Amino acid sequence: MTFAPRRPTVTAYVGSVPVGSSHPIVVQSMTNTDTADASSTAAQIENLVRAGSQLVRVTVNNEAAAAAVPEIVARLGDAGVTVPIVGDFHYNGHLLLARFPACARALDKYRINPGNVGGKRRDENFRTIVQIAVEHGKPVRIGVNWGSLDQDLLTEMMDENARAAAPRTAKDVYIEAMLATWSMSTNASRRAATIRCTSG
Repeated sequence: MTFAPRRPTVTAYVGSVPVGSSHPIVVQSMTNTDTADASSTAAQIENLVRAGSQLVRVTVNNEAAAAAVPEIVARLGDAGVTVPIVGDFHYNGHLLLARFPACARALDKYRINPGNVGGKRRDENFRTIVQIAVEHGKPVRIGVNWGSLDQDLLTEMMDENARAAAPRTAKDVYIEAMLATWSMSTNASRRAATIRCTSG
């Protein structure tokens, strides 16, 4: 099987695991336990690592989950399991990371989707997440997929497409919206990081 050549990218370290550039592709798994149940989640992470996972993602969707993350990481350390833990945040990530600094420190990476950062204050919430990441030296995965598009932007683009003399397919508009969402989020994260670096 022939693979397309990899494009050059920046290397990001998730814990001690390099991702991107010419580094090998790594295996990431996600737990399906209630993250608030630190014992069950740590046990599942151990099993995933034994099965070959090099990164493990956990849902951090509420205060109980955020409070449990440091205990999960401690349990793994006590068991001799070293694997980077990625926190998967949705609408309330900015609040959880700010209210639970031990969670922010314990995680090795924050995973967010731009369309799920939260409501009318989306830019401010997004900025909060990025600034906490900079403060703790954590990478942020800004993901864009069908389920996490900026809905306001998508609606605007669909309306504009409907008025066009030669409308494109809905799929083409969705793809353009994904790229625009990614671009806006990337620029916002750069601005937030710059604000944090220059003011801190």
